[in-house]
Amino acid sequence: MDSIRIKKMVLTAMFACLSFVLCTFVYFPAMAPFQHFVNVIAAVFVGPWYGMLAAFLCGVLRMMSGRTIMSVLGAIFGALLAGLFYRRFRAFWSLVLGELIGTGLISAVICYYPMKYIYGMDLQSPFYYIPYFAPASFVGACLGVAVLSMLKRSGVMKRMLSILGEEEEAHH
Repeated sequence: MDSIRIKKMVLTAMFACLSFVLCTFVYFPAMAPFQHFVNVIAAVFVGPWYGMLAAFLCGVLRMMSGRTIMSVLGAIFGALLAGLFYRRFRAFWSLVLGELIGTGLISAVICYYPMKYIYGMDLQSPFYYIPYFAPASFVGACLGVAVLSMLKRSGVMKRMLSILGEEEEAHH
């Protein structure tokens, strides 16, 4: 059991670093589709809690490199919901739905408050960030699902999940 936990922690750190690098080099204003790309892949391989931790770590790294608190708040809820939805339904569509609800709606609304009241931005509505977060989370999640589909077809996904002690059920 400790061996599996260590593997998941190492993979979590790798997901956080991958997300940080991708978000650093491929950046759009107020959008980070590669954060969501990594979130859905992490949801499958390390689960909701480690996936959320990877998103949190990436967000902290991004904040340390000059981004706002949106780097953390904009990623953790999507990672968590993608993982929880995937755990419940074991279907790739649930990853996209969890990421879209978690990031595109929940994170978008939550980010309004610190951006308005801590950073002093002149935002008129709590729904201000939805048009930015929803498309980025949808595109990123779909890209992640595309990679997962390729990994599944090649048999790599099954081997990786067995190394991590996970059972994969074929409802994709």
